[in-house]
Amino acid sequence: MTESELFQRYRETGDRELRNQLAEKYLYIAAILAKKFVGRGVEYDDLYQVASLALLKGIDRFDERKGLKFSTYITPTITGEIKNYFRDRSRLIHLPRKISELRASVHAAAEELTRELGKKPTAKEIADRLGVSEEDVLLSAEAGGVVSLDRPAEDGDMNFYDVIPDSEDVFEKIDTHDAVSTALADLTETEKKLVACRFGEELSQAETARRMGVSQMYVSRMERKILEKLREKLKKSMA
Repeated sequence: MTESELFQRYRETGDRELRNQLAEKYLYIAAILAKKFVGRGVEYDDLYQVASLALLKGIDRFDERKGLKFSTYITPTITGEIKNYFRDRSRLIHLPRKISELRASVHAAAEELTRELGKKPTAKEIADRLGVSEEDVLLSAEAGGVVSLDRPAEDGDMNFYDVIPDSEDVFEKIDTHDAVSTALADLTETEKKLVACRFGEELSQAETARRMGVSQMYVSRMERKILEKLREKLKKSMA
């Protein structure tokens, strides 16, 4: 029985045995995506459970009549559930009152500037509006959140996973990991050290700056350049 036929039968009958059969067939996707988020303060088993529940919900909601492959549909669905889990978890972390107030001001200023400028404002534009330093804006943006590979870069419009091209047959392209490894290997020693601190040990920009003996602003700018460099290299290698 083909994938489409299995989903059609399940949609028509609601047979739990069919759902279990579909779940077993695609649990590998939940496992891969859960592993992708390991190392951010949450155990793999917890992430796998979140991913597995998202898989079951996805099976219930999937409509094969739309002509979409299930792997294409379920990948962003599971990823979104895992990211929501991290966001919900981060809200449980208590922030000092001063930082909480600054975060609220930064958020309000960002929304106001977005309306005025017609685009997302940079950290400098927000800092100028609030009369605070750019580093304070960056620090407040990081405070309380889970530092992870999906954390936005300097101006919030790109993250580490944004550099990896999306593809509807992402699980059929086994060489993606090799492409990422090759792109990272081409970085300078300083760039590799920054990546190791930020995305390996998952240190904050301030902690990374202290580790490297540079300013936080230097780390922020270099991080953005690295992400842009990786994105370009991966685009070429996956073309």
